Amino acid sequence: MADPALDSILKRDRTVIAASIAAMTVLAWLYLLSLARTMAVRHTSMDGMSGMQGMPGMEGMDMPGMAQTMTALPWSAGDAALVLAMWCVMMVGMMLPSASPMILLYARVGRHAEKQGSPFAATGIFCAGYLVVWFLFSLVATLGQWLLDRALLLTPMMESASMVLSGALLIVAGLYQWTPLKHACLSKCRAPVAFLQAAGGFRRDPVGAFAMGMRHGAYCVGCCWPLMLLLFVGGVMNILWIALIAILVLAEKVFPGGDKIGRIAGALLVAAGVWFIVMGLR
Repeated sequence: MADPALDSILKRDRTVIAASIAAMTVLAWLYLLSLARTMAVRHTSMDGMSGMQGMPGMEGMDMPGMAQTMTALPWSAGDAALVLAMWCVMMVGMMLPSASPMILLYARVGRHAEKQGSPFAATGIFCAGYLVVWFLFSLVATLGQWLLDRALLLTPMMESASMVLSGALLIVAGLYQWTPLKHACLSKCRAPVAFLQAAGGFRRDPVGAFAMGMRHGAYCVGCCWPLMLLLFVGGVMNILWIALIAILVLAEKVFPGGDKIGRIAGALLVAAGVWFIVMGLR
């Protein structure tokens, strides 16, 4: 026999789901803030080592060179796991707010479709499918970070060490904002009702709900992946930079005229990329 109190809570599924999304987002950002603070302390300590060059016994030691060599050290399995976890948490904090209209609509449609029972579980599975796609993207991003690190193209703060590389990433992200593929993926994200109708409506079965969540996540990755590359420009652990990109993603998907906002941002990114490359080649 079902618990009446639990059943009453589940009937407020959209409220529960909205609170869950908010809690996951806040926890993700708190983790990122803590990690960024830890990295900043370590970076300050490294700068302090560089300042020790003039101290007795430290003459002739190339501290900046030592720091650069440290960034090229091979990753252990633990290092890779920590970087992957960082990217996964970052994607939760950045992408869940912009996906919340779709997730809440899924719960609402499910409530109307199911006269008895609750769509709470199916909505959770839908959300899991969405996040799995971004976790797969995080795996690719971790590989990309490892390659850049091995090529000595990242600083200890995980930002580009090359103005030319930064400029190239900015131009790629900016030009992509104007492509038909970007427009097609963004249109799916901006019109959750049309997406649900095209995908066959609410799916209560776990496999169907998970697959639909992955499908929506794929459109979202297709829309936003070049913007995620910009994390290597401003710093993977630069909280302000992360927040600015997250706000741009949210504006594109949710705000009126979001597609125009994205194109304006694209033009600005291209201009900034050209400036970076020119300055890097001087």
